[in-house]
Amino acid sequence: MPRFPLSERWYRWSAGHVVGIDRTVAAFFALIGVAASIGLGPVDVVIALGLTVPLAWRRIRPVAAAAAVALFSVAYLIVSGDQTNLVMPGICVPIALYALAAYGPRWASGWGLAAAIVGVTVAGFRYFGGEQSTWQAHAFLIASLIVYVVAVWAFGDLRRVRNQELEGLTERARLLELERAQEAEIAAINERTRIAREMHDIVAHSLTVVIAQADGGRYSAAADPAAAVTALETISQTGRQALTDMRALLSVLREDRPREYSSTPGVSDIDTLIEEVRKGGLGVQLTTDGERRVLSTGAELTAYRIVQESLTNVLKHAGPAASVEVTERWTDEALELTVADDGRGASGALVAPSAGGQGVLGMRERAELYGGSFEAGPAPGGGYRVHTVLPYSRGE
Repeated sequence: MPRFPLSERWYRWSAGHVVGIDRTVAAFFALIGVAASIGLGPVDVVIALGLTVPLAWRRIRPVAAAAAVALFSVAYLIVSGDQTNLVMPGICVPIALYALAAYGPRWASGWGLAAAIVGVTVAGFRYFGGEQSTWQAHAFLIASLIVYVVAVWAFGDLRRVRNQELEGLTERARLLELERAQEAEIAAINERTRIAREMHDIVAHSLTVVIAQADGGRYSAAADPAAAVTALETISQTGRQALTDMRALLSVLREDRPREYSSTPGVSDIDTLIEEVRKGGLGVQLTTDGERRVLSTGAELTAYRIVQESLTNVLKHAGPAASVEVTERWTDEALELTVADDGRGASGALVAPSAGGQGVLGMRERAELYGGSFEAGPAPGGGYRVHTVLPYSRGE
């Protein structure tokens, strides 16, 4: 579980306990106000409660709370004739003004500031205009009170701007998450559509071989029985392989639409693919370790598509100065394909599987269809690396 700084933990906790915090603060000031007003009379007690209790709703009902505080502040100016309990409006009015500027509508915030300026001006004349004070000192005091009120309002308005920015970022993150989910779904549909197009090639190729071998075996059966046996063996092997490929493809198809058909590329076409990419300005080096073997039609296509998609991602995300190394390693059991670039690493952030990348999603599905494994992620020291293992055969 991630550990956050104390300030951030407090912010997260307080954001979920707004009402409780506000009511606790209001109750605290209410107790202080009542205790300070008991000796002054019941009217002062009521005014003290009127100034403090509305603070419990200062964030969820900022206009109503500020209006109540303003009303009882006027009552205090009318009823009280000395500075004995002036600390209560001096605390509650700035709190209510800050909450109004931060959480209330803009029009109410402006009227609240104007009312607060008028209030502190009247209070300055009423309570701080003694004969012993010069007019210069009196004017300076009133100006200081006005600056204080404006500063409180400005901090509240700054909080409003921050709240709006956070709401905008939250909404943007929600929309991006929704868009990412939709892109992942569309990517899966598109990939299944491509696989369906390729299934036609597998079926057409297999049936063509079967028909040709059957016709040849039929005509040569009487004259050359051994050729007929060879033809039957070829038919059996081709039919089994086609059945295996069709089972794998049909397991991921979800819809049937008119599709365009094209020839099926294989491992031998990777050389041509790399030459085409080099013509686009990308430096690609191909290394082959071991002798190439014959794979099934579907596995050949998978190997080709994975290299093609990896090189496409490098062109899109690795930067103009990137270089790529494609490695074919033919072991005794499987073909290992590695595509590694030394680019700026942006491809890892844009097409990672956890982020719903379209290309990586399709490559993973293709590899798993033929019993293989797939890994993709940022490479140590920079760049991005795609590694795939495709076994030579898979059991039925």
